[in-house]
This record gives sequence, C-alpha cells and structure tokens, in this order.
Amino acid sequence: MSGFSAITGWGKYVPEKVLTNQDFERMVDTSDEWITDRTGIKERHIAGPGESASTLSIAAARQALDRSGIAPEDLGLIIVATVCADYPFPSTANLVQNALGARCGAFDMQAACSGFLYSLSIAHQFVSTGAAKHVLVIGVEVLSRVVDYTDRSTCVLFGDGAGAVILSASDEPGGMLGFTLGSDGANPERLWIPVGGSASPITVEDIRERRQYVRMQGNEVYRFATRIMGTAMEEALANAGMTAAEMDLFIPHQANLRIIEVAAKRLNLPPEKVFVNLEKYGNTSAAAIPIALCEAIDQGRVFPGAHLGLVAFGAGLTWAAAVVKWTAVVAPRADRTEEGSALGRAEPLSVR
Repeated sequence: MSGFSAITGWGKYVPEKVLTNQDFERMVDTSDEWITDRTGIKERHIAGPGESASTLSIAAARQALDRSGIAPEDLGLIIVATVCADYPFPSTANLVQNALGARCGAFDMQAACSGFLYSLSIAHQFVSTGAAKHVLVIGVEVLSRVVDYTDRSTCVLFGDGAGAVILSASDEPGGMLGFTLGSDGANPERLWIPVGGSASPITVEDIRERRQYVRMQGNEVYRFATRIMGTAMEEALANAGMTAAEMDLFIPHQANLRIIEVAAKRLNLPPEKVFVNLEKYGNTSAAAIPIALCEAIDQGRVFPGAHLGLVAFGAGLTWAAAVVKWTAVVAPRADRTEEGSALGRAEPLSVR
C-alpha cells in the first residue's frame, strides 16, 4: 500500500463540430458581444451523429492510457462522471470498460459539474488504500442533447467534450494532497431538468412545454457560484496544509469568466496563475476541469512538483475542490493536436 496517488496519464476529446457566437446570432435573439461580455465564451464543440458520452469517453481514455503506458487490463476501476449517460442504464462506464478491454469494476458518478472532482476523490481513496493500483477517471458531457436551443439564456452556455486521467499508486509523496466535497439539495430547481426521472416521468405535455431540457435560475446560480468557488478552494487548501499563495496554477470550473474572476480575486491570485479556456469550449460540466488540465499541460504550465488547485460547482447544488501535487514528467510533443478530434490549442485568457 503506497499511501500516495499520482496522475500518470491524461487525455481529452472534443467533437469536430463547432458552434460560434455568430451561429447563435442566427438561431436566437442574442449577439456575440452579449455572450462574450457576460460569459467569456466564444465557441463550443457539439457532438455529431453517432457520438455519445461513451464514444467521447473512449477517445479520451485511450489517450490517457497511451500516455501512462498502462494496459486496460491493469485498471482496477473505471469511474465516469456525467449527467449525459448513453442510457438510463447500464452505466456509460460499463460501455467504456468493454470498449477498452478492461476487466475491472465500472460505474457512473452523477454530481453534475462537480462530478470529475467527486470521482477523483473516490479514485484517490481506492489508490491510497491499496484497493486499486490504477483507476481511470473520466469527465464527459454531451449537453447539446439536453439543451433547449430556443432558450437564449442557456443554449449559449454549454458544450460537449470529455477529459480523462489515470490515477495510480505511487511511492513518491504527491498526488491529491487535500480535497473537499459539498452538497445542498434544498433548491434543485435552480439548475435542473424538471422531468424524465422517477419523480416526474416525462409526458407529451412536458415535451410540448420543452420541460425535458436544462432549466436554470441564472442569477441564483451566479450568486451561489461566486460564493462557493473561493470558499471550497480555501477549504481544500487548508486540508492540504497550504495557502493560496503556494498554488502554482488554479484550474477552476469553466462556466463563466466573471465567476472565475471573483474566485481568483478572493484567493488573491495573479492572472498568470489562473487557467481559463472556456472561450473555446463553453461549459462542458464534468469534462471542464480534465479538458483544462490537458490544455494546461500542453501549454507547459504544469511541471513536476507543481501544486494545482482544482474547484468546481454544479447542479444539486454541489461543489468540490482538490489540491494536487503534480509528479508526472511531461514529455515534449511535436504535435499537440490529436488525430480525429478538434482539440486545437486554446491560449489561456487573462483574468481581468
């Protein structure tokens, strides 16, 4: 039993199709200026025919396995964080396990945008206690399937994608140093899909009223997010015995630039310590942090010994934060764009 965990592989995948703000100008009553000013988003990737949570997950997972050098049959567990599973059951993780040729347990985690960090904390428990040597953690969403493209207040916010990491047992101190998880289910209607579950099976009338899509009380979610992001990150740092000043890079949930700015100000972080890529992807929910992590690595902003602060909030309402000491050696790559995906290379936005 090592007692330590380390991220040994990472990968991401986003669909080829892109919806820009200009595209939305032709779809709903909005403008590029309005969307950019209020969110920081310029474009987002949208799944095409034949793409689903499992196909995006498999592509990201294969990259992560390839980077780690770990064979699928050596995985001890697969966790897929998503609110956009292929089916109500079986879990998307089951489908991913089969496609990869793994022989371990597999399950889905549903904590909305906080799901990846919830899953990472579970993976850490398995690895640090010796219950598993390697755990594959995936954050994936296909939110374009549940977004109402006639609702200008929500349809411009979300995108599709997947990010994956391999968490492995390590003898070297590092990996996840501290984390915090939180939940407040008092007001689920602040961000939810009202129908389709056992509490309210979907009806023809629901479909007529478009209640099968994401609905959000934007002002309430904004107030919650601007309060909880900084607080959760501070709690995780305290659990790790660290301060914000000791973080080398802050990778927050990529939902809204204004929310990120508030969190960065709360933590007294300069722009060069804050990673932002939502300009190119929008809010990809559980996929946002692992996609951002992969891009931060590609841009040379993650290095051995670096302390990373990760924080997210989501429907539920939920929140989570983690402090990770990076121990993997990042090998230089001549070509950062993976075949078969529209990964691109998003430069971080400055936090104003």
